[in-house]
Amino acid sequence: MTRRELDAAEIHDPSLRAAYTWCRDVNARHGRTYFLATRMLTPAQRPAVHALYGFARWLDDIVDEPDADATPESLATRLSEVEDRFLADLTAGTSDDPLLTAVIDTAARYELEEPLFRDFFTSMRMDLSVTDYATRHDLDDYVRGSAEVIGLQVLPILGTVTPREEAAPRAAALGKAFQLTNFLRDVAEDFARGRVYLPADELKEHDVDRERLSWCAEHGRADVRVRAAIKEQIAVTRRVYAEARPGIAMLHPVSRPCVATAATLYGEILDRIEDAGHDVFAGRATVSRRRRLEVACGALARAQWARTRHPAPAPPSAVG
Repeated sequence: MTRRELDAAEIHDPSLRAAYTWCRDVNARHGRTYFLATRMLTPAQRPAVHALYGFARWLDDIVDEPDADATPESLATRLSEVEDRFLADLTAGTSDDPLLTAVIDTAARYELEEPLFRDFFTSMRMDLSVTDYATRHDLDDYVRGSAEVIGLQVLPILGTVTPREEAAPRAAALGKAFQLTNFLRDVAEDFARGRVYLPADELKEHDVDRERLSWCAEHGRADVRVRAAIKEQIAVTRRVYAEARPGIAMLHPVSRPCVATAATLYGEILDRIEDAGHDVFAGRATVSRRRRLEVACGALARAQWARTRHPAPAPPSAVG
């Protein structure tokens, strides 16, 4: 299947093919819901999406999965080195790093602007020094670079039936909704790393602070105050999904089943948290494999039908 995707995307250089294949493997191993959704895309669209995911995952792991002897200072230095190298290679249009090769090729093909990548690096640096977010505005600043830019990067790959600038706010909102969902699913895991990705002022309204979260982590269960706070955060996140959802109809028809699948499955993570009584410390909320396949099968049928009625977006390298 990888060969078919690369051929469809008109990626023929052996080093480029190897780079894109590496990114696809990363996506398949780590992004179960995300990878499943990409199967709805045309083969020509998939390599670029895999490249962007692989890049984001790689940077995320530098911050979240450091070597045992790493320090915040050494990680900051490492991240700055990667950013400087990437931006220089992006300007040059080439790289001798296998991963960066795929991302830079994708950026060139789809004319992705440099600020989208700079914003992402900014948020990754925040993870090295910021452990709490006092307000929703503060958290939104982080989410801009960690999630909204991902939606904006993927948008030209998906294609639109409206002017791109009209669809862009919806794409950014969907990236934000996914990130907020991750924050809620991973409260316990993030807290174990010393981070809280929920606005402190909103938690305080429910008498929730770090001390109370520490008690929940120690006992492996959320108390009534934390459950109430999580319930409110879910409501906020659902409003972001509602803001994003009209953007699906703005996408190219062959791309809609993919995005709709991702939105459905990520949204159901919130359902699973609710089913657990909003207890995000008792276990990690997941959508079952059976349910993922059920949603994906229906979406795949819609995707195949769409391809019979609408020409797929042409690979950028084939344009002109």
